[in-house]
Amino acid sequence: MLLRVIVSENEIRRLSVEDIPSSVKELYQVLRTNLGLRGGLILQFEDPDFNNQLCNLTNIKDLPVDRATLKVLFTADDGSDSTLDTGSLPSTSSGDSVEWPDPFPIPQFSHDVELQLKEANCRYAKDGSLTMIPKSLKTDILDTLADRMSKISAYPERQHYENVAKALVEKHPCLREPGSEKGWYSWFHSLKFKLGNYRQKLSAAGCPEVVVNKRKAGGSKGKCVKKSKKGEVNYCPDPPEGQSSENMEEKRKIMEGEMLKRDPDHQLLEDLMVTTFSQRRKEIIGDQPHITELISRWPALFYEKQVIAQLEFRRIITTDLLESFLDGLDGLIPRLLGGIQSSNQAPFMFVKTFSSHCMAAALLGLPHYISGEDPSAVIRMCDAHVDTLDDALKGIQLGLLIACEGGERSAIPHEVFDVAVVVEETIVLHNIKDVAQSFAMLMGVIYCVNLKYPDDMKYSFEPDQASARVHGLRNKILRYKL
Repeated sequence: MLLRVIVSENEIRRLSVEDIPSSVKELYQVLRTNLGLRGGLILQFEDPDFNNQLCNLTNIKDLPVDRATLKVLFTADDGSDSTLDTGSLPSTSSGDSVEWPDPFPIPQFSHDVELQLKEANCRYAKDGSLTMIPKSLKTDILDTLADRMSKISAYPERQHYENVAKALVEKHPCLREPGSEKGWYSWFHSLKFKLGNYRQKLSAAGCPEVVVNKRKAGGSKGKCVKKSKKGEVNYCPDPPEGQSSENMEEKRKIMEGEMLKRDPDHQLLEDLMVTTFSQRRKEIIGDQPHITELISRWPALFYEKQVIAQLEFRRIITTDLLESFLDGLDGLIPRLLGGIQSSNQAPFMFVKTFSSHCMAAALLGLPHYISGEDPSAVIRMCDAHVDTLDDALKGIQLGLLIACEGGERSAIPHEVFDVAVVVEETIVLHNIKDVAQSFAMLMGVIYCVNLKYPDDMKYSFEPDQASARVHGLRNKILRYKL
C-alpha cells in the first residue's frame, strides 16, 4: 500500500507499506515506527465515496486498496489513540501544545533550500567537507523550524531545542559545525533566538498563549493570587476550528441553564465544557475575574461530577489528578511520618492506624516540618456544630477549611465531617470527606482557576524545580530508615 501522510501543513510524507495493516491500531503503530510520531493521534482519510472529503478512520477496510491519503491530528491525550469526532477536541494550532516528539521530525524545507542541502550532503558524503552556510539559507532553515516548533509549544524547554538541533544535523550532516564535538551547538543557540523573535510575531498575530504571557502584571480586577504559567499542555488553547466566541457564548448560556435543573444532563455538561474550554481559559487567564464572578459564569466548573473526575485539570495537564497525587504521596508517607516524628513535632506523635489517617497526618504535618512555614492562613479547623461559616472563612484567600467534631482542634483530627476548598473567602468545593483528597482538589483548583501557590506554604507546594530548602528536605526524607 502506498500512503500519502499529511503530518502538518509543511510536512507531507510518502510512505510505502509492504504488509497492509490488519487493523487501525496496527496502522497507528506503523506510522509511529516509520514517521517517528509521538503522543495521541487521530487519523482521517480521504473517502472516495464522499468526493475525497476527510472522514475519521474507524475501520481499516474503509481505506482504498492500493493508495490512500491520511491526515494526522495530534491530541493532548497521549494515553491512547482515538477515532472520535475532532469537533469536541481542542484545536492543535499554534499555542496548543502536544507531547514533544523524540526524535524530532525535521520538516521539508522550501524547494531551493532542499536542492542546496542535497548537493551539500553529497559533498559531505564524498569527502567530509562541511558547508559554508549563507545567511539567507540559515534564515530559511530557522524560520521553518521555528514555525514547526511553535505548533508544538511556543515555549520549548532546553532539551527540546537540543532535540531539534541534533535531529537537524543528523538529517543534514553538511550542517554540522566545524571544531565542535556535538556538531549542533550553534544551531541550539540560533534556534533559541529565532523562536524568541518568532513569539513576537505570534503575539502580534494574537496567539492566546503568547499574548497572555506577555501581558504586564497589575491592573487586574481580582486579588493578586493569579500566576502566569508557560509550560502547561493546554494552558491557553486556540478555539476549536469553526468555533467563534459568539458560538461558545451561546453554549455557555445553555450550560448555565442546564445547571439550574435539579438533575442536569451530565453528558451534555461534559460536551459543553469541552467545547467551551478555550473560551473559559481565555477569560480565566486574561480577565482574572473574582471567584464569585467565575462561579456565576461557569457554575459547571465546580460541579461535583466535574470535580470528582478532575476533568478540567485533565484538560489542562492531560494527567489524572487524584491518581497521580495519591500514588506519589503513598510512596513517601512512611518516610515522611518517620521524619516528622523524629524531629520532635509533638502534635504529630501518634499511632499509625489506617491509611487515610496516615495521609492526613503526612500532609498536615509537612508545613510544620519545614522551617519558615505558617499553615494557619491556608489550613484551618472549625467546629462543625458551633462555628459560624463567615467567621471560619474570614481571611482565607486560598486554602482548606476542615470541619471537625465538637471543639476538637488537634493537629490531626480524628473525625472529619467535611473539607471545603476556599478561594477568596468563598467555598468553591465541599463535601470532601478525606483530607488527602481535599489537598488534591486544592491543587486542581489552583490549576483550573490559574492561582499561584499560597505564600505561607510555598515550600510545601513547590513544583519539580524546587528550592535548595525543598531539595534538602527531600534528601532528608529519602535518607530516613524505615
